[in-house]
Amino acid sequence: MHVTLEQAEKAMEAAIRESEKIGTRMCIAVVDSGADLKAFVRMDGAWVGSVDIAIKKARTACFFSMDTGQIGLLSQPGGPLYGIEHSNDGLITFPGGVPVVDENGVLIGAIGVSGSSVDNDHQVAKAGVKVIGITDLPEHPWRT
Repeated sequence: MHVTLEQAEKAMEAAIRESEKIGTRMCIAVVDSGADLKAFVRMDGAWVGSVDIAIKKARTACFFSMDTGQIGLLSQPGGPLYGIEHSNDGLITFPGGVPVVDENGVLIGAIGVSGSSVDNDHQVAKAGVKVIGITDLPEHPWRT
């Protein structure tokens, strides 16, 4: 099951509204369950450097079925996933990438946001997910 174009557009609209509400300009990416780009927007004035980061945050959240911030906690020096950001053509291991799970607990994609503080990025990503699904998958031994 993949996130549909209609769902991706709905998530993007919600993320844009949240970004405008908090006064930020973001790059927002939605990927399907295969981590392939489904939809993308770079809001007027958003940093060009955030394009790649938003896409990689979405892909990272999808690849590992967890928030990128959670992966970041596990990938610190001495952690069980130390160095993981060098895999898969580059991952992002700080907040702003969130998986999208349907009502049956199935991963259907992910959203990645970049353009502000990581707290703002995460807030905007969660707002996008909220309108099309949930963010929590069944338990995984490394989820924090």
